[in-house]
Amino acid sequence: MHKAGFVNIVGNPNVGKSTLMNALVGERISIATFKAQTTRHRIMGIYNTEEMQIVFSDTPGVVKPAYKLQESMLNFSTSALIDADVLLYVTDTIESPDKNSDFLAKVSKLELPVLLLINKIDQTNQEKLIELVETWKELIPKAEIIPISALSKFNVDYVLKRIKELLPDSPPYFDKDQLTDKPARFFVNEIIREKILLYYDKEIPYSVEVVVEQFKEEAKLIRIHAVIYVERDSQKGIIIGKQGKALKKISTEARRDLERFFGKSIYLETFVKVDKDWRSSDKELRNFGYQLD
Repeated sequence: MHKAGFVNIVGNPNVGKSTLMNALVGERISIATFKAQTTRHRIMGIYNTEEMQIVFSDTPGVVKPAYKLQESMLNFSTSALIDADVLLYVTDTIESPDKNSDFLAKVSKLELPVLLLINKIDQTNQEKLIELVETWKELIPKAEIIPISALSKFNVDYVLKRIKELLPDSPPYFDKDQLTDKPARFFVNEIIREKILLYYDKEIPYSVEVVVEQFKEEAKLIRIHAVIYVERDSQKGIIIGKQGKALKKISTEARRDLERFFGKSIYLETFVKVDKDWRSSDKELRNFGYQLD
């Protein structure tokens, strides 16, 4: 029989969920940076073999919402507890195990299989790791605990093996050549936003949204016009930089990654616009594709 199912990845910010997803799928699907809250949407990455299809779902880090955008992000994470065949709860050797105890309580009540992955084990010693395993056994008794390093891919093959064993018999849910449920424009947005996360400090990256207004694909070239939205005029000036140098740097780095991603030459034009307080506007968040209900 063919096996197929949905494997959802949840956990607190900055524990390595996106790095794990990319390692499991074998493709660069999710933004993975050293900064917290880089994932804003629920992003599917699809792993296919002849006998199996695993539909992975990377979710935003669990936070107590401070504005409507974070409410939407929490909705994505909470919904992932409902529709999974297997749940991957990712923690690491740094965070306190009782962080976000409300969400953890929901995970502990689930009847579906839970693999609890302790990431970044290369950043601790054996004694501390043993203590962490015992603590997590008490917090989520039914979970299977697996120490991993997503960055160096330590034990990632074993996680994949356990998922295969836990998946139900089912025909595939998506075409076997499909890698994700997201359209090409989504990955343009994410790659540009990743560069902003890497090159700017403090509040700037979290006040930014990217929208592709034109995506025109030709035989050997893709023409892209993208708008970077910020909340303040001062942020617009910072993004553009003196004589436009900062924006040019972002665009150049993004274009290189996009050419690798799509395997074609890219003509990329970027513009910066102000959309005041978009993170707290229901209308704007819906326009940007966020789930509010």
